[in-house]
Amino acid sequence: MMPQNTPKLVRSLTLTHAVLYGLGVTIGAGIYVLVGAAAARSGMHAPLAFLAAAFVMGMTAGTFAELGTRMPVAASEAAYVQTAFHRKWLGGATGLLVVAAATISGATISVGSAGYLGVFLPLSSGWIIAGVVLAMGAVACLSAVQSVSFAGLMTVVEIGGLLLIVAAGLSEGGVLVSRLPEMWPATGDLGAWTGIAQTSLLAVFAFIGFEHLVNISEEMKNPRRTLPWALFITLGATAVLYAAVVWIAVTAVPPAELARSAAPLALVFQRLTSLPPQILGAIAIVATANGIIVHMIMIARVLYGLADQGNLPPILAKVSPRTGTPIVATLCGVAAILIFALAVPLTGLAEWTSRLTLAIFALVNLALLRIKLTEPKAPSGVFLVPAWVPVAGLLTSACVLLIDLIG
Repeated sequence: MMPQNTPKLVRSLTLTHAVLYGLGVTIGAGIYVLVGAAAARSGMHAPLAFLAAAFVMGMTAGTFAELGTRMPVAASEAAYVQTAFHRKWLGGATGLLVVAAATISGATISVGSAGYLGVFLPLSSGWIIAGVVLAMGAVACLSAVQSVSFAGLMTVVEIGGLLLIVAAGLSEGGVLVSRLPEMWPATGDLGAWTGIAQTSLLAVFAFIGFEHLVNISEEMKNPRRTLPWALFITLGATAVLYAAVVWIAVTAVPPAELARSAAPLALVFQRLTSLPPQILGAIAIVATANGIIVHMIMIARVLYGLADQGNLPPILAKVSPRTGTPIVATLCGVAAILIFALAVPLTGLAEWTSRLTLAIFALVNLALLRIKLTEPKAPSGVFLVPAWVPVAGLLTSACVLLIDLIG
C-alpha cells in the first residue's frame, strides 16, 4: 500500500463527464461495420436483436451499479472479486484480466485507426500507429477532467456520425414508419426468431465498454449518485441509437446488399444523401482515436487500483501532484498498447476481448451474489438490486460465452 500522505486520484468528474466517457468507450467503430453482419443474419428484424442485447447487458449493468456504489474505487472488478471471495490473488488476476482485455482492444483499435488515416497520410502503417498511440497517450496523461473532456468532444463527433445517418433517414420518415411492421416477425416463424437470437449474441459485443465506468468511480464527485445514472444513461442511449441506425440502414439498403458491403454505414450514408462516403471515413478516424484514449485511461486506473490494493508494485499507484493522474500506470498502458499494435498479429484477437470481458462479467455477477448472501445489510446510500439481477447477469454472460466457444 502507498503511504497515507501520497497524492490520490482527484474527485472531479460530474455526471456529464461520466456519461460522455461511457458513451465514448461503448459506442465504438464496431457499429460502423457490425450493421452488415446483423443484416446478413436477421434482415429487417436486426433492430430487435440490438434491443435484446441491451436488455441482456442491463442485467450486468445493475450488478455494476450496486458494486460500484458499495466500492467506488479504481481497479473495481478486482476489488469486487477480492472482497467477495477474500482471495487477494483472485482479485489481482481479475484486474490483470481487465487490463489484458483493454490492451488487446486498444491495440486493435489503434491498427484500425491507422488504416483509416493511411488513406490521407502517405506513411507506413507502423509510423502511423506509433504516432497515433503516442499522441493519444499524451492526452491520457493530462488531468482526468482534461483527458475525459477531450475524449468527450471526440465522442460528440463520433456520435455525430451516427446521428448523420439518423437525420438522413428521417428525411424518409414516412417509409420508416410504414415499414415498422416488417421489424416484428410472425410468432410462429421459428427461423426468424432463431436469427434474432444469433444476431443478439453478435450485438452483445457492440455494447461492451459501459462497464469501464466503474474504473473512474474514484474520480467522480458523488459516485453513489453519479455512477448508476451514468451506467443506465449510457446503456439506454446506446441501445436507442443503435436500434435507430440499424433500422434506417435496413430500410435504406436491402439487407442482402448491406451484408455484402465492407463499409455498410458509408454505403447507407451515400445512398441517403448522395454525398461521398469519405465523410464517414473521417468521422471513423475520430471514433477510433477516441477509443484509444478511453482504453488508456481505463488501463491506467486499473493498474493504479491494483497497486493501491497491494497487488502490483507501489510505483504504479504514484499520482502526479500536477495532473492528479497516475502517470507511470498510464505510460505502462500506452507502452503495452503500442507493443501489441506493432508486434503482434491481431487477426482474431478482437474476439478474445469479448471472451475475456464476458468472463469478467460472470465473475463480477458471482461476486455480487456472494456478497449479498454473506453480507445482507448494505451500507446506506448504496444502489441496491434484487438478488435475481446478478443471477440473471451470471447466466446470460455464461451462456453467451459458452455459445461463442461452442460455435
